[in-house]
Amino acid sequence: MRRTVLFLALFSLLLSANEIVLTGTVVSEGQKMIGSRYMGYVKKVYVKLGQKVKREDDLYEIESAEFDILKTQANLMLEQAQVALGYWKDRLDILNRKKDRFKKRKGITGFDWDDLEGQIENVKAMLESTKIMIKNATERVKQLATTFNYLKMKAPSDGVVVQKNIKVGDMVMPGMLTIMIVDMSDLQIDVSLSESILKRVREGMKVDVEIPSLEFKTVGKVAAIIPDANPMTHKIRMRIDFDKGKANIFPGMYAKVHLK
Repeated sequence: MRRTVLFLALFSLLLSANEIVLTGTVVSEGQKMIGSRYMGYVKKVYVKLGQKVKREDDLYEIESAEFDILKTQANLMLEQAQVALGYWKDRLDILNRKKDRFKKRKGITGFDWDDLEGQIENVKAMLESTKIMIKNATERVKQLATTFNYLKMKAPSDGVVVQKNIKVGDMVMPGMLTIMIVDMSDLQIDVSLSESILKRVREGMKVDVEIPSLEFKTVGKVAAIIPDANPMTHKIRMRIDFDKGKANIFPGMYAKVHLK
């Protein structure tokens, strides 16, 4: 009996000696950090912390004085260009009628005729220039209409709201992080790997994965070995793909990886 117990103990020690246990953290590859492109006050917030959202769901809306000014300027520019277009059209029509009358008159000098022709050419040039101004102003108005999507922010993908830095009445600045969404269907395990263990792993190899808090175990696969060794700790990062199935696993959870 003692020999059997001793054999099992030695066999267990041999197995543990051939197995390396690494600790890691569950992370999401589908992390979306949403920021504002314009300055303004938060008008309404449609989501709460921890809420699940679908792609194109409304997140929040802001009132932007900067956007209102740009919109007013674009509309004014378009109106002025349209008025100018009407003026030059009328001017060209008057000169063409004058030209027709000159053709019927006798004794018109070459200087007067050349002067009239020059005026007509100048008006035609102004007319074409005004048409270009209208085209540009119209494009600008369309761009600002599209910009409204940045004032009423929508979810770029399915996920869970894990960070919310705004509430109604807050002022947001361009580039400010307002909401963070994490895709719960695209999870990985991030592991710090010592240089001495690097020779034992390779991309594509299978490893045992464990989430101790949930007593969850599965087999994962080394997705990437990131060659950015920290000069202070001499460690390299490794990412592991795994299938969480129906387990309630979230980013930030503690994980173990077993290398045999």
